[in-house]
Amino acid sequence: MSQTRWYQERSKEGYYLRAKKEGYRARSAYKLQQINEKYNVIREADAVADLGCAPGGWLQVLVEAVGSGGTVVGVDLQRIKPIPGAKAIQGDFTVRATHQKLASLLSEDQRKGLDCVVSDMAPDMSGNYDIDQFRSVHLSEMALDFATQHLREGGHFVCKVFEGADFQPFRNDVKTRFKSLYQYHPPASRKQSSEIYLVAKGFKGKPEEKKASKPDDEEPVNPRPLARR
Repeated sequence: MSQTRWYQERSKEGYYLRAKKEGYRARSAYKLQQINEKYNVIREADAVADLGCAPGGWLQVLVEAVGSGGTVVGVDLQRIKPIPGAKAIQGDFTVRATHQKLASLLSEDQRKGLDCVVSDMAPDMSGNYDIDQFRSVHLSEMALDFATQHLREGGHFVCKVFEGADFQPFRNDVKTRFKSLYQYHPPASRKQSSEIYLVAKGFKGKPEEKKASKPDDEEPVNPRPLARR
């Protein structure tokens, strides 16, 4: 599909029009609303981080869900326009400097950890589904590592991933770290989309780690290989 045709079809799509009318920055805002209505992963006064938060649609929903007593932090390589009630970190969520900034923001609100980590990230599309699906899983693996570092015990994790050959091993990895795991295709997702949301509840706690030398600020935290084949 050409880019022009894609924009024309999107402009006629119900959730896109609804988002424009209701002031959400992206139609994906309704996906998070539907996920939370079904699974109750984000509650009033929670502390939540949104990874890959641009343009900010999910941040808007999170601010509404946690209320004035909550803490919402968005992380993205891009700079986003400020959203009242949300804090933003412009940076790579896989490097220690970003982890330290998050810890500092949480400390300002007397928080020791996150109640939930969410991610609606998708890779830049190459047009080759196998490559795109692998990259999608890799992004989700990194988001899971981030969640493992910052979630409180009993916290929750939500991420988008494309179905395919690499999906099941990742799903199994998530399942070992949480008490409950669900798969969900929100009504706001396009019917033809291969995206699926994993909703993991009840974080079992950070695994014990062997002592290691402290990495540099720009060194990845718990780096994963880019390829497994």
